[in-house]
Formats: sequence, structure tokens, C-alpha cells
Amino acid sequence: MSMPIIELTDVKKSFGPVSVLKGVGLKVYPGKITALVGDNGAGKSTLIKGLAGVQPYDDGVVLFNGEQVHLHNPREASRLGIEVVYQDLALCDNLDIVQNMFLGREETATGIFDEGRMEREASETLRSLSVRTVKSVRQKVSSLSGGQRQTVAIARSVLKSATVVILDEPTAALGVAQTEQVLNLVKRLADSGVAVLMISHNLVDVFQVADYISVLYLGQMVASVEASKTTSDDVVGYITGSKTYNGEAA
Repeated sequence: MSMPIIELTDVKKSFGPVSVLKGVGLKVYPGKITALVGDNGAGKSTLIKGLAGVQPYDDGVVLFNGEQVHLHNPREASRLGIEVVYQDLALCDNLDIVQNMFLGREETATGIFDEGRMEREASETLRSLSVRTVKSVRQKVSSLSGGQRQTVAIARSVLKSATVVILDEPTAALGVAQTEQVLNLVKRLADSGVAVLMISHNLVDVFQVADYISVLYLGQMVASVEASKTTSDDVVGYITGSKTYNGEAA
């Protein structure tokens, strides 16, 4: 097994008297999909916000490619190539695909936006992910389906050579066909060498794409296992606290 690109050891986070992460460990591998699962309130959102630099951890060690790093803000995370696609996608309906993908990081030439370069780079990124459901990169986001919006959000995250992409419930509220479209995109993302950390409540989706499954329960990582070596029933047991994981951590 290759070295994890991200390795968390004993990370902790509290909000006042409430301890949300209680010494959590996690490994995320390049070219692999790691699913992070757990019930509401388990600490999943707090964990990824720490990796994104939005809410830095109070304690613990974060290794990136084997070297310790400190993620104090989103800029530091982005500099390492850590990108997050949140559940609300943060897309602007009144802008087109190119404008959304470059929002806040526009390319310029002689002091003005380089529209031609941005359009080419947006098209190349979508093409590299084998996205064929978008007719034109100049379509307004308001005209896109839920699956197409998720596609644009994921493509935006890898536009600037992301090494780690964190997906927060990427198939929530999508229909069957759109879910299949997005899951195929997630697999292509990993096949390109990107490390994917996917939060999901849908275990059918998890078992369809994940290489590893990590389970949070009340702020503690209670199981980390290869997806091929566990079952949905086992994972439900870990999530609810009715089953204890005794195997070797993935």
C-alpha cells in the first residue's frame, strides 16, 4: 500500500465545553476513495473543516505526504491542493460554468479577464474528467440539472491541480441517473491519482465506489476498513455503536 497523502493522528476539536473530536485518526490515500460515514453529530463536518483550514484542530498531528503541516486557514489547505466541495456546492446561478469555475481566481491578461484562457482551461478540465453531459461551458448554472451542478463543483475543485478532494454528500437529493453520473465522475477522479475523501449517508453509494470506509461515532474513529472486507450490516453496526471493530486499521 502506498503512503497516505493525509494522515491524522489524535486530532481534537472542542467548542466550549463540548468535545466534538476526541482524538481522531484518519488516513487518505492518493488514487483511492475513502468514505467517511457516521450518524448526525458524529463529527464528520468538524473533521473536514479542520482539513480545509476553516476550523483548525485544537490538538493532534496532521501529516501531508509524510510531513507535518498546520492548517490555520483555507489558503494554507488550498496551497497543498486540498479542495472541498460542500453540500450546498456554492455555485452562482446567474453566472455561467466558466465564471463559476474561476470565481475568485480569475485569469487576467493586461489587467483584464482572459476569457479565452479560462474557457479553454474549463473545457480541458471537464474533458479530462470525461464529462460529456454539459453542452457548453457558457451555459448558465441556473439551466443545469442537479447532477450537472455537482459535476461543475467537482471540476472546479480540480481545476488548479488538486491533490485531495473532499466531497460532502455528493449525491444528496439526486435522482438515480444523476447519482450514477456523479459516482462515475468520483471514480474517474480517483483514477486520475487524486485522493478522494467522500462523506455520505448512503451506504449503497459508499460500497459502489469506496476503497476504504472510516466510521466516526460520537467524535471517535471506531472503524477503518477496506470496503471489500466488510459488509453494509457491519458498517451500520459501527455507525450505531452496536458493533465493535476488532480488525486492523486500513
